[in-house]
Amino acid sequence: MNNFDGLQYNTQREQLRIPEYGRHIMKMIDFAITIKDKQERNIAAKAIVSVMSQVNSEKKDSEDFEQALWDHLHILSNYQLDVESPYPLPKPENFNEKPERVPYPTKDIKYGYYGKAVKLFIKKAVEMEEGDEKDAFVNSIANLMKKSFLIWNRDAVEEEVIVNHIKEISNGKLELKDPSVLKSPEQLMIFNKKKKNNNNNSSNNKQNNKVRKHNIKHKKRY
Repeated sequence: MNNFDGLQYNTQREQLRIPEYGRHIMKMIDFAITIKDKQERNIAAKAIVSVMSQVNSEKKDSEDFEQALWDHLHILSNYQLDVESPYPLPKPENFNEKPERVPYPTKDIKYGYYGKAVKLFIKKAVEMEEGDEKDAFVNSIANLMKKSFLIWNRDAVEEEVIVNHIKEISNGKLELKDPSVLKSPEQLMIFNKKKKNNNNNSSNNKQNNKVRKHNIKHKKRY
């Protein structure tokens, strides 16, 4: 007889309702269903929930953690486990129903390369009171816009373009008072690249120094 006779691949087994708990807990629940004495079933159910909490320990800090475990116990048993639960029994229709579709903005953004966030920042800036804080916020938005523009078009961007776009997106309610606050492309985009190159150069220099010392040491032997 082949030693592998009787074995099944996971794809051939019954599909798990909540896969994260695995088949061992499923077997424990199946056994608990067969227990005739209700008091013993209650004890078994509490023990299973305790094991389930260890499997799902990363969610212990959540407010409804224990109730979720009991809900999962009933779901895994296909609502066949008759035990005294400290929480209301979950409804099968709530578990099986599809989640609601998340609404997605369908309106086109005129300057898509700025993204929706910039539009929200500008709206917030329009609502702010005049003063240094508002000016600083507008300056930050302008530099963010310039950086986004350069990612979309790496050639160049005139300061006037950013000034006009701020005014247009805000419906004329916002203005970049001092275009000179706009940083250069190097300051916005290439600084990290330079830093990375400097780190690589430093690493290469250290390696070259090691090779140089090694060569000198061997020359002295001869």
